[in-house]
Amino acid sequence: MIVGTQSYTWYQAYQEAQGKPLSEHWDEILAQVAEAGCQAFENTVDAIATPELAEAMGRLLAKHGLTMPSVYAGSRLHDERWEESVAEVLERAQFARQLGATVLVTNPQPLPQGKTDAELRIQAKALDILGRELRGLGLRLAFHNHSVEMRASAREFHHMLLGTDPAHVGLCLDTHWIYRGAGNSEVALYDIVQLYGARIASLHLRQSRRGIWTQSLCAGDIDYSPLVASLRALRFEGPLIMEQAVEAGTPRDLPAVERERLSRQWVRAVFGV
Repeated sequence: MIVGTQSYTWYQAYQEAQGKPLSEHWDEILAQVAEAGCQAFENTVDAIATPELAEAMGRLLAKHGLTMPSVYAGSRLHDERWEESVAEVLERAQFARQLGATVLVTNPQPLPQGKTDAELRIQAKALDILGRELRGLGLRLAFHNHSVEMRASAREFHHMLLGTDPAHVGLCLDTHWIYRGAGNSEVALYDIVQLYGARIASLHLRQSRRGIWTQSLCAGDIDYSPLVASLRALRFEGPLIMEQAVEAGTPRDLPAVERERLSRQWVRAVFGV
């Protein structure tokens, strides 16, 4: 499995904590990603949205010996604007493909109040079309969720998978958002792996202790050993993306590069890669 880090970790460390735009610090950030022992970096399609940005990112990835097997794209698929959003993602996906990406992760715009049945039907249709078109470009679409999609019997989460063609839509298994969205339930997490394991196209890893995100991956609320066994049985090959984040109550005494180094050591010990 290819092991990488997600740009959100660095967004928090640079833009949120220091007011430094990521776009002005990519060289510095990618040097730390490589220093921490990562092989890959999952960026957003917004960061490579033009030929010039994509070319510059490609040069920096090569400079630091990194790859970009997956990218993240926001999308709005639940209303009449879905065709516009699909077109935008497809346009930017072409640059991702040029950088070597094979997986495109999207979390259709969450609504705090949840979505109506009509909106869920529209979104599933749009997601399926997006996945079909991405497949034609050589990219695998991976549906991603946060907490809100797990509410009300996880109806949004399940419909995005049951209402789409597995050939078009895979799953970005974001372990902790599923765990937290289901009321801090390992049972729910591993039931989802059992139900949809064959559709896992990408993995996002996060950990907490007593419900609060830890600053690096470590032993905590989620026992990852069953997931390791399941992924081996499924012959999952990645990408495996560390997306540790901080929130109220998270210790912040380590610099970002050290947090990533410790996370990478934990992945090596737990996943064997």
